[in-house]
Amino acid sequence: MSTLQRALSRIPWAYTARRLIIAIPTMLAIITMAFLMMRAAPGGPFDGERKLPPAIEKSIAAKFGFDKPLHEQYFDYLGGVVKGDFGPSYKTLGKSVNDLIADGLPISLTIGSLAMLLGITLGTLLGVFAGLKQNSSADYGVMGIAMFGISIPTFVTGPVLILIFSLGLGIFAVGGLGTYPNIGMNLHNMTLPVITLALPQIAIISRLMRASIIETMRSNHIRTARSKGLSERQVIARHALPAALLPLISYAGPAMARVMTGSVVIEKVFGLPGLGSYFVNGALNRDYTLVMGAIIVYAGLIVILNLVADILYAVLDPKVKYD
Repeated sequence: MSTLQRALSRIPWAYTARRLIIAIPTMLAIITMAFLMMRAAPGGPFDGERKLPPAIEKSIAAKFGFDKPLHEQYFDYLGGVVKGDFGPSYKTLGKSVNDLIADGLPISLTIGSLAMLLGITLGTLLGVFAGLKQNSSADYGVMGIAMFGISIPTFVTGPVLILIFSLGLGIFAVGGLGTYPNIGMNLHNMTLPVITLALPQIAIISRLMRASIIETMRSNHIRTARSKGLSERQVIARHALPAALLPLISYAGPAMARVMTGSVVIEKVFGLPGLGSYFVNGALNRDYTLVMGAIIVYAGLIVILNLVADILYAVLDPKVKYD
């Protein structure tokens, strides 16, 4: 049996189906709570410094269904969500929430995915290296850099990178998605946001992997592998790393959802129109449907990525059984 066949045989299909079924009431509860909290917040999407005439307020309420009882508004919105329609944006004229998510989500997903890929790759390599060189100068150096990366917030590292590599050296863009006709996501305008977003992940993952590899190298199955005459490289690659990766999988699931749905700080610093920026603007403007749409996307990613993490647990560790 090949490695791929063995991995597929370990996937808990029945457990996966149960989790997907359980996800339905979970998402329903999240939608309900978010809907009620948005409606309970003071103010409304059409409130301004100057109060609108009563006739206009009544017309707007009738157009968007605000004149209906709360439970009818809720079921109308829920019916649209089931059909994949998140409704109109109350503040962005001529655009629906689906349009805004379609505009912002690819940017956030691209930056977040690349940042997590960079964070997991470098963080794992540095953490394993530090763990295998425990209490050496290399270990102290890596952990010192990791502590520095955790301590410095992204709203500091972002502008510093802009000063050095954009304004100073002129290598990368200061921000935004470029100017016409070169508008879009490319190496010139995505490198600095990805690095800024990845630096804390590199620091956190390296510390996590260091502790995990140290604990794994002291376990009984590693001593058994060495007693069989395997080389140290084979022991680390075949036996230590798969076990040491389990804590990383637990962390990476929710972390990927958080990073991939958009970092508000990064998007603001670099002027990127991602989902995080839309979410904040929607909350400030009481754009109910936009905020709800962002929450549903975020919650859906959390549910899916946590399920993927649980499945990877079973694939990497034969001792893990869900059925």
